[in-house]
Amino acid sequence: MFKTRVTELLGIEYPILAGPMAYISRAELVAAVSNAGGLGIMASLTFSDCDQLRQEIRKTKNLTDKPFAVNVTLLPIAREVNYHDYFNTILDEGVNIVETSGRSPEPYMKLLKDAGAIVLHRATRTKDIRTAERVGCDAVTILGTEAAGHPGQEEVTSLVRIPIAVDAVKVPVIAGGGIADARGFVAALALGAEGVLMGTRFMASREANIHQNVKEWLLNLGEADTILIQKSIKNAVRVVRTEHTEKILEMEQKGATLEELLPLISGQRGREAYDSGDFSEASISVGQVVGLIHDIPTVKEIIDGIVGQAKVIAQRLQAIGITP
Repeated sequence: MFKTRVTELLGIEYPILAGPMAYISRAELVAAVSNAGGLGIMASLTFSDCDQLRQEIRKTKNLTDKPFAVNVTLLPIAREVNYHDYFNTILDEGVNIVETSGRSPEPYMKLLKDAGAIVLHRATRTKDIRTAERVGCDAVTILGTEAAGHPGQEEVTSLVRIPIAVDAVKVPVIAGGGIADARGFVAALALGAEGVLMGTRFMASREANIHQNVKEWLLNLGEADTILIQKSIKNAVRVVRTEHTEKILEMEQKGATLEELLPLISGQRGREAYDSGDFSEASISVGQVVGLIHDIPTVKEIIDGIVGQAKVIAQRLQAIGITP
C-alpha cells in the first residue's frame, strides 16, 4: 500500500525516515526505526572524531540487518571538521545511504557516487533541492518552517513547501516539518511527497537516548511553545520557548554578535541537558508538531500506529468519494 520510489530506492518497507538529531540519533534509535520498517538516520557530527563514528556504525549493525543511513551536516559548527574523513569512514563501514544537509554536497558527490552510495539531501529552499538534483542526489527532503533543527530563514510552511518542491524536481521528494502521525503522513503523500521525515515524534520514544525528564516535559508542550532563534546569524533554529531561549532572542534583537551568542547556543548545553534532565540552560530543539505528542511509545508502536491509522484515513477518504 505504501510502495513509493523512496521505499524502492532505500529498500525499506514504509516511506518513513527518522530525522537525524544531534546526540539522540544513535545506534539504539537508528536501529529501532529501521527494524520497524522505516529508515533510521544517524547524526554523524554527534561524534567528535571518526573513530567514535565508526564504533557507533558497528554498534548499529549489531542491532539491525536493515538499511540505515548516516547524515553529514555541512553547516558551520564550532569545531573544525574534515568532512572527507567522515564520508570515508561512513563508506568504509559499508553504509550505502548517506544524507547531507546544510550546504550543497557537490564537493563530495564524486567520492560518494564512486563508492555506489545513495545520496539524499535535505534543504529548506526550492533552489537548493534543484541544486541537489542537478549535482546527482537520488532524492531530496524539503523542510517547512514547522520543523525542529534548522528549518531555514524564510519561514514557509510545509503545506506550501511540499507541492512546490514536487513540481520543481523529478527525483523523489521527502517531506519534513509538521508530521508526527498518520494524518500528517497521508497529507504529505497527498501533496506529492513519496516519504516523510520525522524527528520530534521519535524524540519522544522509548529508544531515544535522552533523560526521561526531557521526554515527559515534551508531553506538556503545545504547538505555540517554540520559537526561532539564531536568525540574526543566518542559522535559524526552532527551539522550545524558555527563559534561556527568550534571552538569546532578546540578545539577537539588540544586535548581539556571534561571539556573544556562542556561549549560550553551544550544542554542549543540549548534550548535558539530555544526559542530566536539567534543560533550564539549554536550547532544546523541537518542531511545532510537539503539540500533537502525548505519549512515549516504542518506535515500533509509532510506526505501526501511523501505518494502521493511514489505512483508516484512506478508507474514510474513499467513503466520501476520494478514490485512487
